[in-house]
Amino acid sequence: MTQTLGLIGSGMIGGTVARLAVAAGIDVVLSNSRGPETLADLVAELGEHATAATPAEAARAGDLVVATIPLHAYDRLPAADLAGKTVIDTMNYYPDRDGDIPELSGGTLTSTALVQRHLAGAHVVKAFNNIDFHRLLTLARPAGVPDRSALPVAGDDEGAKAQVARLLDALGYDAVDIGTIADSWRIQPGTPVYVQPYFPSQRPEGLDLDGSLRWFVDTPGVPVSADQVRKLADQAVSSASC
Repeated sequence: MTQTLGLIGSGMIGGTVARLAVAAGIDVVLSNSRGPETLADLVAELGEHATAATPAEAARAGDLVVATIPLHAYDRLPAADLAGKTVIDTMNYYPDRDGDIPELSGGTLTSTALVQRHLAGAHVVKAFNNIDFHRLLTLARPAGVPDRSALPVAGDDEGAKAQVARLLDALGYDAVDIGTIADSWRIQPGTPVYVQPYFPSQRPEGLDLDGSLRWFVDTPGVPVSADQVRKLADQAVSSASC
């Protein structure tokens, strides 16, 4: 069982994972690019199980580490401090935000393969990338209940994937192993399992920004079972084969 979870990046997904971890009795060490002092409010909210640190310190402290920063900053992850660790990659490639990364836009690498290449001494597992932060928080359920949701994971190291699956279980989710890092394109943006299955409907057309935000917050999530996640991941079609 993970005793301490390090987080490099403490935004929407990172903050939500931290909240779920603290609720499960796991200590969290939070970090971001702006310095530990900027995390004082979040640490105070989370309580005695949370501390703030630098990314390198969070990397060293975690039994397991979550990398949850914009993908274009992946090469700032402290590779030496993450060597030997299991690292959860939550990052997605959004060209409008991240700029053109030829290996990704050309389909020669998955984004997780890019991260794994940088973190050559770590065991990278893709997870938490296919659900929005609000549904991630509200859909968490105890093991065994009928409306428990599942999240996909992908990675090359079986032991690392098992470690991530145990964390997901503690946080309130089943894990579905969809394959290796090379298979992680099946859960990237635009694929059938990405975000939309956890919503009961498509966002209505014609909403302004305020309306869109209200719809996002007020729309309850719907459970997505392990069987559904597996089927949706299998339905993905690679852009390289189109």
